[in-house]
Amino acid sequence: MSGGELVILLVICLLVLGARRLPEAGRVVGKGLRDFQRAVNAARDAVHGGGDRAPPPPPATPPRRLLE
Repeated sequence: MSGGELVILLVICLLVLGARRLPEAGRVVGKGLRDFQRAVNAARDAVHGGGDRAPPPPPATPPRRLLE
């Protein structure tokens, strides 16, 4: 989005919602985005078992001889 498009979007929001309700609408949208991000992170943690953490290393076992 360019700066001009952003200005046009803000003017449209101001006309639709009015100056009094615009800050409240911004808070509601911000809260919704935060809740969505928390849900996405929780789902990612549930699927991947912790998000960005590396998996634990395998247990150290001595090598086995296949032929004797």
